[in-house]
Amino acid sequence: MRNTIYTLLLLFLFTGVNAQEYSKLISEAHKLYQTKDYKMSTDLYSKAFKIESENPSHLYNGACSSSLAGNTKQAFKWLNLSIDKGWTNLKHLKSDTDLDYLHSKKEWGKTIEKLEEKLALLEANYDKPLQAELLAILEEDQKYRIQMNETQKKFGPESKEMNDLWKITIQKDSINLLKVKKILDEKGWVGKDKVGAQANSALFLVIQHSDLETQKKYLPMMKEAVTKGNASSGSLALLIDRIEIREGRKQIYGSQIGTNPHNKALYVLPLIDPDNVDKRRKEVALGPISDYVKNWNLVWDVEKYKNELPELEKLNK
Repeated sequence: MRNTIYTLLLLFLFTGVNAQEYSKLISEAHKLYQTKDYKMSTDLYSKAFKIESENPSHLYNGACSSSLAGNTKQAFKWLNLSIDKGWTNLKHLKSDTDLDYLHSKKEWGKTIEKLEEKLALLEANYDKPLQAELLAILEEDQKYRIQMNETQKKFGPESKEMNDLWKITIQKDSINLLKVKKILDEKGWVGKDKVGAQANSALFLVIQHSDLETQKKYLPMMKEAVTKGNASSGSLALLIDRIEIREGRKQIYGSQIGTNPHNKALYVLPLIDPDNVDKRRKEVALGPISDYVKNWNLVWDVEKYKNELPELEKLNK
């Protein structure tokens, strides 16, 4: 028995180390993609996928780097594997310029056909009108937010251009919220088995971008949807964090980022028990906070964060 326990402990430690290495490789591969070093990005994706090759988004991103690096064989291998593992966004696949190099290859038509056949099976029982409505809502929700990053870089966060963009976004959000409320009140939190993953995500995004009272109203419904597999546990975690912060409490999963009004520096809004945040994030299928905060060019240092937390709490009051 002692040998068995020891073996299991080694396996657990090995698995944990592998998971950390995989996460690090994926993060570095994405950075290299952003700096247009596609060959090195492909090499790191290849190393990561030797550890694990289950995440369809990571596999798809690896295919994009491979395509841009001119590695056709690898690109098609990962692209097809991503479809096998659950990638279903046909519209994005067809329009993604990262994959333009693959379009002239005979394998391209076969790959498109493969995904179309898979979608035909998946969508046999879909509520097509509802799916179309939710996809339109999703597009409206994301359309102007996608423009904000470049607009802010070009004109500044308090520019007329940014203010105009926010006004349009708020107006669109209010219209989308009326539509989503009607769907939720009449049909409940419709799962991806009825409308697909993309359309299903629209429900969360619109609620996440709504007012506090609306978020609190539909929180129990989303919790129930998660237990039934009709909503993402990670998305629920983000909604819970947003509500906690809005009501003056500390967040749980570290998903909410704030701006220091004195120096404009970004920071992780007040967080309970920072030492164990990754444990909580893992429970809801979120990656390590050290990787998450890199999206804002932040470095996670838990000891430094704990020392700064009292001052951060004052900023949030």
